[in-house]
Amino acid sequence: MVFTMNSNLRIAVVNSKTFGLYSNVINDLKSFAVVDRLEVPKDLSGFKLASLLKDYDIIIASVTPKYDEEFFKSNPRVKMISRHGIGVDNVDVDAATKYGVVVTKVPGYVERNAVAEHAVTLMLAALRSVVNAHMKVATGNWGERGKFVCSELKYLTVGLIGIGNIGSRVAEIITKGFGCKVIAYDPYVPETVAREVGAALVDLNTLLSTSDIISIHTPLTSETYHLIDWDKFSVMKKGVIIVNTARGEIIDTDALIKAINEGIVGAVALDVVEGEPIDSKHPLLKFGNVIITPHIAAFTYQGLRGMDESVLKAIKDYLNGLIPEGIVNKEVYERGLRRN
Repeated sequence: MVFTMNSNLRIAVVNSKTFGLYSNVINDLKSFAVVDRLEVPKDLSGFKLASLLKDYDIIIASVTPKYDEEFFKSNPRVKMISRHGIGVDNVDVDAATKYGVVVTKVPGYVERNAVAEHAVTLMLAALRSVVNAHMKVATGNWGERGKFVCSELKYLTVGLIGIGNIGSRVAEIITKGFGCKVIAYDPYVPETVAREVGAALVDLNTLLSTSDIISIHTPLTSETYHLIDWDKFSVMKKGVIIVNTARGEIIDTDALIKAINEGIVGAVALDVVEGEPIDSKHPLLKFGNVIITPHIAAFTYQGLRGMDESVLKAIKDYLNGLIPEGIVNKEVYERGLRRN
């Protein structure tokens, strides 16, 4: 369908600095709607957020702020929220459905390879102490290289918490590329699927107690919030490496700090942190065995373009009366709840 400019249709790009940066989607959207970029406080929600976005029909959403029930109740104009990403943990999907607002996310396959590659990068950076080794060279201490002897990935056991879209790609990369043993915990994936990517399914306690490296690839839900708490750290192998490219809130930060201090965790490599964005005073940054990147796992040219194009297509499908790919609450169509 060819869209024509509709001055009444307004789209807000909220808290996303990357949307449209490496594609032409902004111009495409502007050909049929008024498009504005807005930066709002990450902790804004409810009536205040609804008031700020009261003039917009469609919101292209980042990981913040929080779109809660009060927001949907207080904003009768918004009809669609399209997440520029694969997670919708900052959107109350049940409330959106109740008020007839369509919610979409980027289909997982769009970010799959980018995030998996970053997870493996963090895994190797932590294992080989890449950042610390570089700092020794940068400070004139080349001679201390003997401190950086480690095991090869090939001889280690990697435990994946979640072996769905991204976790399965990580398994493929490290089994076929490095030949290491991979075990996985995922109550929603059958053994046959895990076996196809070279992983063996185990229970969570077995994974925690036998893995040399643990990499997290599960969405943030009420079940997975603080899934990795002190009880979980206490059964891990001494010196375990923790990698997280999923959501920061899956790990209890206080418990992680305690586990580092007590020598249970030997190294940490995170792309996501509880309560992000963080500043330079965050307590995790005082440790020399912690690497943190600023939620950039999906930041490849291919990944970001794919995300942009997915959002654009979802919006066009919605406006054309189709059910968008990546819809999270299909019930709004099935039950005739969709706002007009």
